[in-house]
Amino acid sequence: MGVANMFDRYRDRVVVAELDANKGVVDEVDIVLYDSFAQPESDHEEIATLVANPRARRVVVYTWNFHPYLIESAQKQGAHGYLSKTLPARELVAALEAVHAGETVISDVPPRTRTAVGLDWPGRGEGLSDRESEILALITQGKNNAEIAALTYLSPNTVKSYIRTIYRKIDVGSRTQAVLWGVKHGFTPDHHRIDHWRGGP
Repeated sequence: MGVANMFDRYRDRVVVAELDANKGVVDEVDIVLYDSFAQPESDHEEIATLVANPRARRVVVYTWNFHPYLIESAQKQGAHGYLSKTLPARELVAALEAVHAGETVISDVPPRTRTAVGLDWPGRGEGLSDRESEILALITQGKNNAEIAALTYLSPNTVKSYIRTIYRKIDVGSRTQAVLWGVKHGFTPDHHRIDHWRGGP
């Protein structure tokens, strides 16, 4: 939803054709923007599958995680870009246009203190940061701390620290309560398309 909202002002340059990775791609698309939110970033089968899809001309990873291994692995899988979620909408659109023109675009490693204006994520209204929301989404999916650390390329201690902060912000005292809170507040995978983008610009 946040990405679609960011693109609203650029409908003359960008058309959002599909927004559900859980359903087959019906439209032929120029660029697949693969959002890594709460996805297994260390498993790149999804990227390779998207690259191999004849209905997708180019694939771009859209992420907060700039671990050098992830960038290299995405490129080896055939990704045409690796773009930061800290990019303002106009820079993101320009980067996508460059990819569309045949360039490979890799964002500079972003500072962790800033997030793109207009970008939204579940839990933002409750004060959760982008990374905290991602970790809560993984908790909601049933991942344990070791799995979360491996998937996010964070240390186990850093994950524990994030979880303590998350529990405090959402006012829960246990993992079970956190999962229930996550399910109630939209942290399960999204199976819905964004209807207002149907039919083009």
